[in-house]
Amino acid sequence: MSGHSKWATTKHKKAAIDAKRSALFSKHSRNITVAARTGGDPNPDNNASLAAAVARARMVSMPNAKIKAAIDKAFGSGADAAVYKEVTYEGYGPAGTAFYVECLTDNLNRTAADVRSAFTHAGGNLGTAGSVSFQFTRKGSIAVEKVIVSEEKKVADKENAVDEDEFMMAVAEAGGEDYEDAGDQWIVYTAYDKMQDVQKALEAQGIECKGSELTMVPNTPTKLELADAKKVQRLIDRLEELDDVQNVYTTMEVSDEVAAQLDED
Repeated sequence: MSGHSKWATTKHKKAAIDAKRSALFSKHSRNITVAARTGGDPNPDNNASLAAAVARARMVSMPNAKIKAAIDKAFGSGADAAVYKEVTYEGYGPAGTAFYVECLTDNLNRTAADVRSAFTHAGGNLGTAGSVSFQFTRKGSIAVEKVIVSEEKKVADKENAVDEDEFMMAVAEAGGEDYEDAGDQWIVYTAYDKMQDVQKALEAQGIECKGSELTMVPNTPTKLELADAKKVQRLIDRLEELDDVQNVYTTMEVSDEVAAQLDED
């Protein structure tokens, strides 16, 4: 396992979370509502998808009251009922970069128009269903905090260096497929239907997991230099600003140096 994939830069966010807190909570609320309704159970202990959605919401400090309201909305009626549809859009952005965009919406016409406008303004174009999805593979993604204090820890505490070899062995033993060094955390990748099993196996080894989610990993990343990366990042930002957009995946890959320059803009 390489441990050094750069694909995660496709989800790079330039703005601070606090500046987008309201929109972020709105996206997580929709995700929780859909997970609760799809799983048919308001109890996260009995609904794995809901448990994962709640964990992701808590990672961005979403208040418990808002989480409860989102769950309740899934089982409401009349004016309180929430009817969100999952819809994906595929297309190409600047420099031939493939885009896969996941949305939750209560108005398909509005969402389609907004997403199409974002692509058009960026010089890209929407494609038909299946036009780029073959360039991605659905995977599970588990975030592991590097700084952990535990009697049976498999990663570092504040006084010790990270033992990557030990962590790699732990990931393999848990059934993980690969991992990435993402700065202050590890990202462990799994088969999409094995994510919860791998997370439990990691935790059984004393590894504390921050959260997990399903993601789309590009099969063949498109490496970009700074000028093209800026154009692609502008499209990513424009899409992520849309309330209906939940996740934006691209095949963009950049070097550490280019990623640092994008952070500065």
